[in-house]
Amino acid sequence: MIATRLFEHASDAKPVAAGTTIFNAGDERDYMYAVLEGEVDIAVNGRVVETVESGGIFGEMALIDKDRRTATAVARTDAKIVAVDERRFLFLIQQTPNFALHVMRVLSERLRRMDEQFVRVTRA
Repeated sequence: MIATRLFEHASDAKPVAAGTTIFNAGDERDYMYAVLEGEVDIAVNGRVVETVESGGIFGEMALIDKDRRTATAVARTDAKIVAVDERRFLFLIQQTPNFALHVMRVLSERLRRMDEQFVRVTRA
């Protein structure tokens, strides 16, 4: 995955113990994150909607739309993550166009999954 390759040598990668809350819904935006090792659960209204695995990213919406967090992120397992602030995010997009495309694909895939869940709920 692109996140693993871009951040594998990051000196600011930090370990996160299983069960640690990385951010809560409603928090001010500050960073998006890349998962180098482990798994992170993304929950909306107390329900896990996605588990981000090694090589994945999460929290990118807050950097893009500059709004408060819409979900809570909790380390499912011991993990190693890299925080990406807005300055670094913009640098990565400028210097690595494939990173921008990767972020758009992640957003698109998540939106499609949410749409599918919504359709299932409204049909039930």
